Amino acid sequence: MADILTQLQTCLDQLATQYYASVCYNLSRHSLVPPLQTSDPYSAPIKEEPKDEDAGEDLVRPLRPDSPTTFAANQLQLVRDLVIKEQQIEYLVKVLPGIGTSEQEQEERIRSLEKELRQVQEQRKQKRREMRVTVKRLENVIMGVANSDGRG
Repeated sequence: MADILTQLQTCLDQLATQYYASVCYNLSRHSLVPPLQTSDPYSAPIKEEPKDEDAGEDLVRPLRPDSPTTFAANQLQLVRDLVIKEQQIEYLVKVLPGIGTSEQEQEERIRSLEKELRQVQEQRKQKRREMRVTVKRLENVIMGVANSDGRG
């Protein structure tokens, strides 16, 4: 269950990041908005290589609106990515243990698992006892071989 919860948290974080990226893209690349200034908090300036190597400074240019075709295609891709991420989240929620079962059924399942755990622990104790007996027998055989080699 912890693994599913971790995956679910990761997907929710990714979904939030995708929402933010989508909003930023729409704000910064829409054709009805003039190109964003570098002081705009929603802008993501693009750094270019300095044209004059002696200047040693990065040049920053503001983002420009995308063409309507590019903008529509990118929006469609952003929507597809959001839908896919939402479907992943939906699947993870669906496979969480206990979803679709009543509290009583979950309690019965816990009691059943506790009983099974006690049985497995008892089997483990029995196997350890058997292992100790086997180790003792093996030690006796080894000591017997060592004693017989020393006499010969």
